[in-house]
Amino acid sequence: QVRLGESGGGLVQAGESLRLSCTVSGGTFSTYEMAWFRQVPGKEREFVARIGTTSIRTYYLEAVKDRFAISRDNAKNTVALQMNSLKPGDTAIYYCAADRTTRTGTLYRSRLVYSYWGQGTQVTVST
Repeated sequence: QVRLGESGGGLVQAGESLRLSCTVSGGTFSTYEMAWFRQVPGKEREFVARIGTTSIRTYYLEAVKDRFAISRDNAKNTVALQMNSLKPGDTAIYYCAADRTTRTGTLYRSRLVYSYWGQGTQVTVST
């Protein structure tokens, strides 16, 4: 059974940074393309960032591409999201997700292609 567990969320002020981490167990981490999504109550879960199996390919939501950085460590089965210059609009529950398939086009933005999900970690950015 594949399990994903996020950590690193919290309450910060606008302009500060947070680093989220996700540890994967029970599967073959190095074969999964990994992503971060976020969700605000009452809204759809939103794609934030994705990284390929060898870290060569990364993709970002336009609104975060100059502030966030996704990375992975295949030796430790972890994927991280470094979030800098946080804004109140970044407030959400952040979820880690794993996709067993390499995607073409923009399918990677859809939550439907991800097989495994973590339980989420809350990020709150105050003014």
